[in-house]
Amino acid sequence: MALELELQGKAAAVTGGSDGIGRAIASKLAAEGVSVAICGRREDVLERTAEDIRLRTGSMVLAVQTDVTKPGEVEAFIQKTVEAFGRVDILVNNVGTSSASLFENATDQVWKEDFDLKVFSAIRASRAAIPHMRRVGGGRIVNITTPAGKAPGHASVPTSVSRAAGIALTKAMSKDHAREHILVNTVCVGSIKSGQWVRSWKAEGGRRSLEEFYRQSGKEIPVGRVGEAEEVADLVAFLVSARGSYITGAAINIDGGASATV
Repeated sequence: MALELELQGKAAAVTGGSDGIGRAIASKLAAEGVSVAICGRREDVLERTAEDIRLRTGSMVLAVQTDVTKPGEVEAFIQKTVEAFGRVDILVNNVGTSSASLFENATDQVWKEDFDLKVFSAIRASRAAIPHMRRVGGGRIVNITTPAGKAPGHASVPTSVSRAAGIALTKAMSKDHAREHILVNTVCVGSIKSGQWVRSWKAEGGRRSLEEFYRQSGKEIPVGRVGEAEEVADLVAFLVSARGSYITGAAINIDGGASATV
């Protein structure tokens, strides 16, 4: 018997949904019958992504140009989602970039920008979405973080610290809202194919193919490869579905076994 996720008719908001992991999550949810709103800063990329998902899935997809470091724009994104779909059942706080250096090299500005992008955007989007979830009897929030938030490595700030905050935020929110059937989890993403990886490959100057770059990068991962964005999307879809109704406050690694922590 097929595993029925029971997502049809739900509405989701996905930050950083124009490419990479966010795009894969939005596409997976749309394929399951969810109406999806995506946001990002690049309007042209955002609109192309939305149209592609519409054509492939037949679901409603709303594209909202948003700078998540600006509180008013985050709140407007959630409000536009509700105006378009009448509700919001799912929020995926996916936005973020890798920012890693030695502690002494990280300035106040670097710290502030990282926390604003990764932590405060999730706080503001969740704060805006929760009243609407409460109105429909519950919801799901998934924060995308990294295993480095559990075990910071060498030259890993501010990302490791902001992601640790995201993991703690997840646990705190899960305790506050479980009785309202609003479940909050975090997916700790390791080495997954994305735009960040493509940019790293391009920085090499083209001395090897992208496929070879990924192959070499995967050698140090226990499963022997870099992960696919669609694999993250599958996990998120399970967590926000009816099948994930007894999971909240969890921090789940999806890293091919690379992390030293559970």
